Amino acid sequence: MQDWLSKSASDLGRAIGEGKVDPVNLAHAFFERIHAHPLKDQIYARLTEDRAMSEARAASERAKAGQRLSPLDGVPISWKDLFDTAGEGTEAGSKLLAGRVPDADARVLANATAMGLVCLGKTHMSELAFSGLGYNPSTDTPPCVNDADAVPGGSSSGAAASVAFGLAPAAIGSDTGGSVRVPSAWNDLVGLKTTHGRLSLEGCVPLSLKFDTVGPLTRSVEDAALLMAVMEGAPAPDLRGASLKGRRFAALQTAVLDDIREAPLAAYEASLGKLRAAGAIIEPLEVPAVSEALAVTGPLLPGEVYGLWRDIIEANPDAMYSEILERFRLGASFTAPDYSAAWAQLEAARGAWDAATVSFDAVLAPTAPNLPPNLERLNTDSDYYKTENLLALRNTRIGNLLGICALTLPTGVPSCGIMMMGARDCEAALLRVGAAAEAALG
Repeated sequence: MQDWLSKSASDLGRAIGEGKVDPVNLAHAFFERIHAHPLKDQIYARLTEDRAMSEARAASERAKAGQRLSPLDGVPISWKDLFDTAGEGTEAGSKLLAGRVPDADARVLANATAMGLVCLGKTHMSELAFSGLGYNPSTDTPPCVNDADAVPGGSSSGAAASVAFGLAPAAIGSDTGGSVRVPSAWNDLVGLKTTHGRLSLEGCVPLSLKFDTVGPLTRSVEDAALLMAVMEGAPAPDLRGASLKGRRFAALQTAVLDDIREAPLAAYEASLGKLRAAGAIIEPLEVPAVSEALAVTGPLLPGEVYGLWRDIIEANPDAMYSEILERFRLGASFTAPDYSAAWAQLEAARGAWDAATVSFDAVLAPTAPNLPPNLERLNTDSDYYKTENLLALRNTRIGNLLGICALTLPTGVPSCGIMMMGARDCEAALLRVGAAAEAALG
């Protein structure tokens, strides 16, 4: 059974369907590994062992009867601790929500459960999902698989660590400015940011109602496609026969290469070479609207999130990590006219982006321009924290601002990802070229 614990969710689903793996034994093996792991408490906020074993037993009976509910029926996964889980604590990485126990599952969790997935537990995250680094002194900071002295990326930090350290075959996180893609890149995983509104946010602790999205962190593009499907309650995209031959990609030049560090740049350039060798046509592209979108992040994101959380935060501000508190409070400096003007500018930028990229199959960029920052320095150097956090989220934030879908893939260089951005609501097309790119990148 131990050999199966490193397999993808898709492979485990196939093995269950073929009678090679029993869901009960699989869930039990994962819990054994979790309990034995020295970093488990840094990764999981809480386990849902009773629920998981009950779900696994039901999946086992369905498998024996030939009545599986989906290709992932019986596969266990982890969930970021902002998805409501009936009867279990859901605290979004913040002492502000300590003791919060919802009565019902989040809609995406309910959908996944209805398709037979098994809930292993809830993973640690950046406080209230408002950081791309994954550092959280309020609860716990998960590890980075490539650097024991670094942070794992956030805000879906524990989600990424649960998969990278072999404590779950896949995980579900959220992405408001890069919170699925940054930790995926820094832990050598696939991460999918879905189009805003495609997957339900019902029962998710919000950061930004205008920009929050739900997405999987996985070992393969196939896993990402299947997990999106079960959360949506729809058929999975068909990835068979995906090829890069004749595909046209734009290599974005605007903003995404500014201040990039040596390793991410080298990994990105090498990846472009591999995609070209597989038949892709790659053209450089400047889109000034990207800079215009990034320029209005302040009034749009902090302005909204402080409006949502102000009363709760100011009732107990000492409960928050100071860097996150300060970031929330930035929203108080923006007025309603600032917010309205920013939205008008962003809508214009979205139109300009659509016009500039419509002829391409995807737009490419380095996922994160920096490597995982040093944990100890983040704890002692506020300027370093701010600089690295903003840089980590700079490239990924483009997809959230423009309202599109995006996928990060490992490049083969530790903690360096390549991002593919697709048109809004075109996840199926993006996942197809992503599957072909995944094969080309090796």
